[in-house]
Amino acid sequence: MFAHAHTFALEGVDGIRVTVEVDVRSGLPAFSIVGLPDRAVREARERVRSALLNSDFEFPLRRLTVNLAPASLQKAGPSFDLAIAAAVLAASEQVPADALAGIALWGELSLDGRVRAVPGAVVAALAARSVGPRTLLVPQESAPEAALVTGVDVVPVQSLGHIAQLLRSGLRERSEPARPLAIGTADPHLRLDLADVRGQEDAKRALEIAAAGGHNLLMVGPPGVGKTMLARRLPGLLPPPAEGEVIDIARIRSAAGMPLEWPPARPFRAPHHTISPQGLVGGGAPPRPGEVTLAHRGVLFLDEINELSRAALEALRQPLEDGRVQITRGQRTVVFPARPLLVAACNPCPCGGSVCDCSHQERRRYARKLSGPLLDRIDLLCEVGRPPLGTVSGGDREANDSSGNSSRVVRSRVLAARARQHERFGRAGCLNGDTQLALAQVVGGRERLADLLARAGRAGLAGRAAERMLRVARTIADLEGRQTISDQDLDEALGLRIGLGALRAVA
Repeated sequence: MFAHAHTFALEGVDGIRVTVEVDVRSGLPAFSIVGLPDRAVREARERVRSALLNSDFEFPLRRLTVNLAPASLQKAGPSFDLAIAAAVLAASEQVPADALAGIALWGELSLDGRVRAVPGAVVAALAARSVGPRTLLVPQESAPEAALVTGVDVVPVQSLGHIAQLLRSGLRERSEPARPLAIGTADPHLRLDLADVRGQEDAKRALEIAAAGGHNLLMVGPPGVGKTMLARRLPGLLPPPAEGEVIDIARIRSAAGMPLEWPPARPFRAPHHTISPQGLVGGGAPPRPGEVTLAHRGVLFLDEINELSRAALEALRQPLEDGRVQITRGQRTVVFPARPLLVAACNPCPCGGSVCDCSHQERRRYARKLSGPLLDRIDLLCEVGRPPLGTVSGGDREANDSSGNSSRVVRSRVLAARARQHERFGRAGCLNGDTQLALAQVVGGRERLADLLARAGRAGLAGRAAERMLRVARTIADLEGRQTISDQDLDEALGLRIGLGALRAVA
């Protein structure tokens, strides 16, 4: 007898439909799995056999051949267990074979027949919506996150016996439909308020511009002045993720085996400076997302950026420009999304102290760890100094809120600036810092662009540096509600670029 069932394979953060074909023939008892399975998939033979027997089903003592199609795709992980077990039941005529025609199964089997959750339920649901089948059976623990994807009928299951019961009844005896995780309105990032940071008005302004236009930011200052404190408050300045962004964040976390956070919030990732290039941009076998992908639609904070390896920093250049990471291993190519807002911090010299005794050569060697091409992809430089002691210890939070620097107040200005950008570009999600958008479209036409480039040239900027400066100036104008870029906007954007030029000259 022959039967087949559908499931999905993880390819990066995407799902590819896999057809599980089972053929049961007379002959010496054997159970083989073909179709490029890894070790975890091959071990499904023992899990499926034990689950069938412990669930009071008959395991056919004949020759069983399981094919995972397409055979050219590498299969990894235990998520194929349910589809293999269901197809074996259908091929041995213990459940109707036609009941498997319109469903897909996703999950791992325990030896006693219970169903276990595996990473990637959101990815499987997205693949089911895209290529079908639209009915997806998943472990009960994974059902709420899979149900976030609209247009898919998510059916929670508890055991192999429960699956057989549903197949025999044509899914009529199903329990209540899966309910998606409740999405709240409170943003957990707002617990870290910008009003908690005393002084550092220039740094707060740089954070506001970065949040409004999606511009990468580098903060330079001695230890203990509040660089990390400022960076951790940046997600609270960003707008709450839209529905599409929530799904993007959820599928990445789901594929990486990380628990989903609810209410949903933009990710904030702060890897240690000893991280490897593969850990930062992704890699491994099979390829897994790196920190730049885990921070997609959120903030990637690189503290002590000068201490990262040169290989890791150079690997970061292309994702910052293209918004994606492409990894090729043999004949496989996996693409990960990578559009985080980069915030980096470093000390002005190796010793980092306010009283420095580093030699010129030591300072030069320290600065050269940041290459010129990498600095070209950073839009803003903010020098963070030690605030006066009275600024740090004096006043109260309410007084600081009245200055307009609380996270809620700054976020309202950011939202207004982003709304102007969305109206200008004709669709939501487009920001001035997105290098995929033509610069002429950002600044308001080719004639206006030629004039602004001439001004940037007189200021000593050219090429990518001039382009980045003009994008920042456009964001400043949006924050101020101006239709055109003024000289004041250009001066402020240039002031936020001068320090980068000095660093680049050293590097």
